Amino acid sequence: MISATALPTRVGVLGGGRMGAGIAHAFLVNGCEVLVVERDDDAATAARNRVETAVAKSVERGLAGTVEGIASRLSVSTDYADFAPCELVVEAVPEMWDLKVSSLQAVEKHLADDAVLASNTSSLSMTGLAIELSRPQNFIGLHFFNPVPASTLIEVVIAQQTRPELVNTARGWVEALGKTAVVVNDAPGFASSRLGVAIALEAMRMVEEGVASAEDIDNAMVLGYKHPTGPLRTTDIVGLDVRLGIAEYLESTLGERFAPPQILRDKVARGELGRKSGKGFFDWA
Repeated sequence: MISATALPTRVGVLGGGRMGAGIAHAFLVNGCEVLVVERDDDAATAARNRVETAVAKSVERGLAGTVEGIASRLSVSTDYADFAPCELVVEAVPEMWDLKVSSLQAVEKHLADDAVLASNTSSLSMTGLAIELSRPQNFIGLHFFNPVPASTLIEVVIAQQTRPELVNTARGWVEALGKTAVVVNDAPGFASSRLGVAIALEAMRMVEEGVASAEDIDNAMVLGYKHPTGPLRTTDIVGLDVRLGIAEYLESTLGERFAPPQILRDKVARGELGRKSGKGFFDWA
C-alpha cells in the first residue's frame, strides 16, 4: 500500500460529457481547481451544468461545503490554451482513434514539460497513442468507470513509454480521490473492458438465441455471481454504441471471440443505445 499523494492543484478535463463531467466532479470535490474544455459554448455550458448537478447531489448526501463554494473552483472553456497552467489533463473524448490522437496532440502542445497527460480510453492502445505524442513519458491511462461518483475503481494503464515513477504518482492520485487503483500493462481492452465486454457479448448472444430474457440473465449474474447490475443493464448504462465500438476494436486485435452479435449491431442501427436514448436491452423511459 502506498501513501496517498497530494492531488494536483489544477486539473484539466477535455470533454464534458457524462464521463468527463464525472471526472471533473471527482477532482473538484477533492479540492482541486478544475477546467473543462469543450468544443463550443453550448457544450461548455452543458458541461458546467452536469458537474454542478453532480456536486449538488454530493452535498445533499453529506459532502462538506456548499455547492457555490465547490463550484467556484470550476471553470469551462472552448480554448485548449487554457490548459497551460494545469499539472494534469485527462482526455475524455469519444472512443475514436483519430479523434483521440488529434485531441491529445492539441492539448499536449499547451502543457508544461513536466505536466501529465492522461487518457480515459477504455480499450485503445496506450502505447500506440503515446507514439503520437512529443512527451510520451508523461502519458498514462486513467480509466474511470461510469458513473464516476459512485464507482470506486480507476484502472491505471501503463504505456511502454510511461516513466516508472509516474505509475506510483497516479496510484497516489487515485487513493487521494477515495478510489482504488488497478494497475495494468497496456493490452487491448486492458483488464476491465476485456472481461466486461466478454461477459456482456455472451449475455447478448444468449438473448439472441432465446436462452432467457435479458432480465433473467442479469438476475442470474446479480444473484449468483454478485454482479452489481448485470451485464446487459451495465451495457445500457455504458451505451450500446460504446460497447459496439470496443467490441469491434477487440475483435480486430484479439480475434473472432469478440465479434459483436447481430442483436447489438441491430439495436445500435435502430438508435437503441441504452439509458441515454431511453431504450436498449431494457426500457429506460
